[in-house]
Amino acid sequence: LAVGWGSRMDAAWAPSPGGCELVQSIMDCTGRWLSSIPGNLRGDTEELFLDDNTIQVLGNASLLLYPQLWHLSLTRNRLELIEPGAFLSSQGLEVLSLTDNLLFTNYSLTAVALSALPALRMLDLAGNQLREDMVSVLVSNLSSLESLSVARNIIMRLDSSIFTNLTELLELNLEKNYIFEIDNAFEGLQRLQRLNIAYNYLPCLVGFDLTQLRVLNVSNNVIEWFLTLEIDDLFELEVLDLSHNRLLFFPVLPRKSKLHSLLLQDNRMSFYQRLPNGTSLANVTMQFLIIDGNSTNITTVRLWDELCHSNLSSLRLLDMSQNEVWGLPDDFLTQMPSLSHLKLNQNCLEAFHLSEEDPLAMLTELDLSQNQLVELGVKVGVGDILPSLQLFNLSTNRLQALPPGIFTHTRKITTLDLSYNQVDLCPQPGEAKSLTCVDIRGVETLTHLSLAGCGLQGMGGRPFQGTSLMHLDLSDNHQVLSGDLGWLQDLVLTLQVLSLRNTSLSSTAADFSALSSLVRLDLSGNCLAAFPTWLGTLRLRSLDLRDNCLAALPRDVAQVPLGRSLRELYLSRNPYNCCTLGWWDALQQAEGLRVPDGREVTCSHGSRALSPGALPQPVLQSCRWQTADLALLYLVLALPTCLTLLVAFVVIFLMLKEKLLKMVKTRCGASSPY
Repeated sequence: LAVGWGSRMDAAWAPSPGGCELVQSIMDCTGRWLSSIPGNLRGDTEELFLDDNTIQVLGNASLLLYPQLWHLSLTRNRLELIEPGAFLSSQGLEVLSLTDNLLFTNYSLTAVALSALPALRMLDLAGNQLREDMVSVLVSNLSSLESLSVARNIIMRLDSSIFTNLTELLELNLEKNYIFEIDNAFEGLQRLQRLNIAYNYLPCLVGFDLTQLRVLNVSNNVIEWFLTLEIDDLFELEVLDLSHNRLLFFPVLPRKSKLHSLLLQDNRMSFYQRLPNGTSLANVTMQFLIIDGNSTNITTVRLWDELCHSNLSSLRLLDMSQNEVWGLPDDFLTQMPSLSHLKLNQNCLEAFHLSEEDPLAMLTELDLSQNQLVELGVKVGVGDILPSLQLFNLSTNRLQALPPGIFTHTRKITTLDLSYNQVDLCPQPGEAKSLTCVDIRGVETLTHLSLAGCGLQGMGGRPFQGTSLMHLDLSDNHQVLSGDLGWLQDLVLTLQVLSLRNTSLSSTAADFSALSSLVRLDLSGNCLAAFPTWLGTLRLRSLDLRDNCLAALPRDVAQVPLGRSLRELYLSRNPYNCCTLGWWDALQQAEGLRVPDGREVTCSHGSRALSPGALPQPVLQSCRWQTADLALLYLVLALPTCLTLLVAFVVIFLMLKEKLLKMVKTRCGASSPY
């Protein structure tokens, strides 16, 4: 139950005395280490925020200077006491937040102070270590309250004495306490519309009779039974949240109600008309013994007919995911003509049947994922079946095909998820009836299709003919790219998002440059050892290259059409070479480009994994030697050798100079005539 606090802020904040901030008549003193309310604030202050300070006592004179105050927040202080006269000068106070304090210490004196607030509408006492008897004292004289929160306290049991005088109460928040029993606690709350008892320890709700209630949240308890009182009165109930409990049966709901949202997620619920082993409990009944004081009442319910008294004609959302449902009772869906969202994922369904008798004309979303479906039965006649369906999730089942012609009746379908079923797409016209495959050809409204993990192998023909697919997921199909890619020809103009994650794609295996409309491409988890040249021609906005074998990207990657259009690039978990990071520097300078996983990107130098943005100096020097010009390197290496040889020659020459001259004179020593 969310308690909304009013605000009248429509100007810029400005500093004011005491270090607080002021806008018009709103004073914000949050987080100023204040131990008391400042006395130098403006006298016309209407809203005062003192959250996150160290105030322990709100004294009798604390608010004397602020008679126009209507909203006071003291959240997260150390407040132990509000003195009895603290609010005598604040008779117009309407909203008071005392969340996360220590009011349990002097609750009786604080109750006297609160009783002096005749106009108080909203009170938040969450997180104050209050027991039920303390709450009863604190709110006993607050008949004007419309919203009350006592969440995150230590309330264990509720009875009729706690909220006796709260005749105007509209919202009540009791979540995150330790409540295990409720005994007529809400009888006097004739105007109560929203009740939150989530995150407690209620074992059951029997005899529910709050006809005026519109929203009831009892999620995250340990409820096994929910039984509405068998009366013909109209219940105003619109939203019922029983999720994350231990329900064994479908709840017994009011005979007349305005219920449009029923949340039953994560329970232990099943139906018992037919059991998985083929047996039936058609003649078995269950008796509930209800003891109330000295009176005893026995209610008998037929297990297979849980809906015998419930009126579900206004229901629009039904969430029964994460239960133990094997099958639905006969005519179960017929009772819900207004249903638009049905979630049956994570159950035990082995078959699901639709017929013209259960057209579900308003249904837009049907989620049957994560079941054990081997059969989707559709009785196709002249009428429409699921004519308004837009999202159909069948992922993670055991399906091998869908009924032929099913999509000729779902005229508005936009999203189909068949991932992790062993299905094939019908490759050629006319083969849909003879092969176990799924035929989506001609489904013009279909824009999103997921075929991840379907075991697809080298598709042929034109499986997408007549469609306008914008999103296609082919992830986890290791052989899907093994043949010719002509089967993608019908998506050249429409496909915008393509996922090829974990499809054994190598650098030269395929060319997707013809898909000129692509804006998002996922190539993660593949075998790319080099950057595909065809990628540079696409004008993508998002590209995922994670978990490949890339040692580097092209140095001009930021200059090609791809680099100029990219806004998001994922690069981590590749064995980049630390000595060829020119492309990384270019990406850092590219305008408008984000690398969300940039902190996870590493490069390899020897056996070390380093961050490309902070390479150590020894690594940089080593890389300079590795990337230097070879001619210069050879020259540098040859020069010392040449110098050594030259020096050796000179030394030898000098040592043998005289002998050489004599030898020359001896051999060439004939005198010349004059």
